Amino acid sequence: MNKQINKNRYFFGLGTIGRDMVYTLISMFLMFYLSDVLMVSKSTMWMVTIVFMIFRVFDAFNDPFMGVLVDNTKSKYGKFKPWILSGAFFSGLFTILMFVDFGLDGVGFVLAFAIIYLLWEISFTANDIAYWSMLPSLSQDQKEREKIGSIARIFANIGLFTLVVGIKPVTALLSEITGSMKQAYFILSIILVIIMWLFQLFTLIGVKEDKSLYENSEHTSFKDMFSIILKNDQLLWTAVSMTLFMIGYTTTTSFGEYYFKYVFADESKYSIFALVLGVSQIAALLIFPKVSLLFTRKKMYLLATLLVIMGYIVFYFAEASIIIIGIAGVLLFVGQAFIQLLMLMFIADTVEYGELKLGQRNDSVTLSLQPLINKIGGAIATGIVGSTVILSGMKEATSYLDMTQEGLVLFKFSMLILPLILILIGYVVYAKKYTINEITYQEILKKLKEKKDAK
Repeated sequence: MNKQINKNRYFFGLGTIGRDMVYTLISMFLMFYLSDVLMVSKSTMWMVTIVFMIFRVFDAFNDPFMGVLVDNTKSKYGKFKPWILSGAFFSGLFTILMFVDFGLDGVGFVLAFAIIYLLWEISFTANDIAYWSMLPSLSQDQKEREKIGSIARIFANIGLFTLVVGIKPVTALLSEITGSMKQAYFILSIILVIIMWLFQLFTLIGVKEDKSLYENSEHTSFKDMFSIILKNDQLLWTAVSMTLFMIGYTTTTSFGEYYFKYVFADESKYSIFALVLGVSQIAALLIFPKVSLLFTRKKMYLLATLLVIMGYIVFYFAEASIIIIGIAGVLLFVGQAFIQLLMLMFIADTVEYGELKLGQRNDSVTLSLQPLINKIGGAIATGIVGSTVILSGMKEATSYLDMTQEGLVLFKFSMLILPLILILIGYVVYAKKYTINEITYQEILKKLKEKKDAK
């Protein structure tokens, strides 16, 4: 049993490496690819920004419906793995297609891009919902969940920051070999998809969930889905808090490459900065289980929020010092790593809360709120980034010398001030409304056991 617990911890986590590389390519670098590599026109850029926002919001609200499909799945492989497999396969294919230069522009380009992007969103959602909703079925012990979740986040961040650090030198090398930056991104997309498929095999083959937790669950209708979400007040307040955080965090990170090109005026430093952040974030996740033994989750969230606040303040006044920017980044991303893992644990604990309150266990519908939140955050962040890039003059600028003072002020407000305000509001919502703590969770498990024993 202990051997399988260890396998679950690491094989579940390993599945995120390539998956998060692909997701990072799309969420952080696709906009830059379109504006600075394909160099689509200003009018096309506006249309693409609108497409991003509409489809990401659509896909976000599609997540609970996918959760219902996963929850109702019956197979000898369980309810999660069939969707993990099919989602990884098809999202990989559509990822590659997004980096194919079809020679289109204007409305033709936008239509082709919209169709491929929509299909990517749907297939990646299938994988994402099934993957993360498997977590509560791996253990009902809060500390074990924290270990599994922190290991998964560590591997996810290894994937994320490997790409963030490596994308500049790798695309430069591929561009030199092929003679085209467009070809460089196309080849990179193929490499990342293959990596995703290989690492997903660890989860598919090595992880075993406790099927007894859900094997007797009743069929969930789409009508039931709304009750599962709307009547689970703790899930809803977590969703509100996490959405505000993700809008702020994703907005800031999406501006990273633009910051080093148009504000810091040295793109080469971006990879160094990203490496420092990646190491800091992974270190934070490594120590999370130890820190959680010393502090309650509520105190950990407060500590993490204070680190984020200090990070934003230092970043805003950093100007042209890479050392100060690095310090700001460490503060910001250590706090961010803690908050994201805490949010995952908060949502996971609402599975049992909802089971007690509503009489039905729905892992996938409940956990579907996490990718829904990420996508809404990403959609709004994309709108903020796209609008700022256009309105600040970055779309026409070729270097930092072309930027006006007004454009830089707008950029720094969008990247640093607005996100901080949203993150602070998110913390206040959590502190006032979320009531599941370590003690109440144990009471929930006790009551669930009493109900099952009474049957």
